[in-house]
Amino acid sequence: MKKFFDDFKKDIKFKSAGPGKKLTEDTSAKPEVVQGRSSVKHDRHAPSEGAQRAGAAALARIEQHQKPKVHTSQDAIRTQVKRELEAEAAALAEKEKAAAAEGSKVPVKDPTLLSVSGVYFICPLTGATLTKSEREVHIKGAILMRFEEDAVEASVMMMHTFNKDREKVKAAVDIISKYVENICKNPTEEKYRKIKLSNKVFQEKVKSVEGSREFLQALGFTSVMLPIEGQEEEEEFLVLPEQSPDALELMKERRDRLQRGEPVRAQLDRQPQAFRQSPNAQRFELPPEFYNLTAEELKREQQQRSELVEKSAMLRTKAMREKEEQRERRKYNYTLLRVRLPDGNLLQGTFYAWDRMPVLFSFMRESLVDGWQPFELIAPGGQKLQESEDIALAECNLVPAALLTFAWDAAVQADIAAAGGKSPTLLKPELLENIRSLS
Repeated sequence: MKKFFDDFKKDIKFKSAGPGKKLTEDTSAKPEVVQGRSSVKHDRHAPSEGAQRAGAAALARIEQHQKPKVHTSQDAIRTQVKRELEAEAAALAEKEKAAAAEGSKVPVKDPTLLSVSGVYFICPLTGATLTKSEREVHIKGAILMRFEEDAVEASVMMMHTFNKDREKVKAAVDIISKYVENICKNPTEEKYRKIKLSNKVFQEKVKSVEGSREFLQALGFTSVMLPIEGQEEEEEFLVLPEQSPDALELMKERRDRLQRGEPVRAQLDRQPQAFRQSPNAQRFELPPEFYNLTAEELKREQQQRSELVEKSAMLRTKAMREKEEQRERRKYNYTLLRVRLPDGNLLQGTFYAWDRMPVLFSFMRESLVDGWQPFELIAPGGQKLQESEDIALAECNLVPAALLTFAWDAAVQADIAAAGGKSPTLLKPELLENIRSLS
């Protein structure tokens, strides 16, 4: 197992890199399957003629009816790594090829003029900074690496993350939970500790969910070939040895972990950045990732700018304007927000277009030295944003970019001044250390 993961670590290099640095992948490298059988030869007496005939007959039966391959947890992990890396590499290559073909149709912006270099994500398992195309394969690799430390945790993550159909996952979790419940209620009944892999329910509801077999093996089930009455060939079963009372309690706890499991998702890197006071505060140049449009659609969008200006001058009803605004907002995946502070400096962050208002206020509090004090955020046009409102940034017309104004609560500041207190400090030192000038 250790050799395998050493090889795997060479294939995927996890780096806690800053924005712009990408995950290094070697999709050409394939895990080696280590043969478990010894190659040492032993001297034997030559078999009799009858034994030779029996052996030949047995060999013929085996060739006609191949027995199912018995996988170990290690085999499953290796196979999964290989399949996921190859599939992700092929999909990424195809996507980049299509993007390159479409990208030639629209003008490419100078990267040095962009307000932000791109959209990035942080892996919650490794802390690595990733591009959108890197995040899925990286997280899957990180989960597979966890089998070395905690097979139960890794298999729970695998079931909830690798499978997109949440209903299928829930069905598999329910059936596995029923297995555990039956075993705990009838610990001495052997039939509850045997799962026939050809069983229709297992085939349709459990086997089809990636990570389910790994979880059962983490519970202690092992693969065994057993004879079937009235059937010449043996079949594969997952069998659990009889468990002690303490082991049964541990099994219940692991079942609860499976039921509470959630998908592992990369978190949006907000890329907080402080800027000095600038007349360019309202100027935004965004990379293509911010738009929910293809390159061709972006080109068409640019061509229609002048038409939109003319249309805005036409007399339209409020319902018509609101419908058009909603259509416009759906074009954006992300939004870049800048907040002008009382000292003139600016704070910039990246958000999902559908992040709710409390997310924005939380970002501000985490960036301020005295973030516990009440403050206000004012949108373009003088609209005062309310932290308590469960409304999306897109619904407040804060996409794809906007400049907000920050102000401390006037009444609270008056009380502080009357008591002889000082004005609160603004940005945290780590942000001020990396303050930049807007180009």
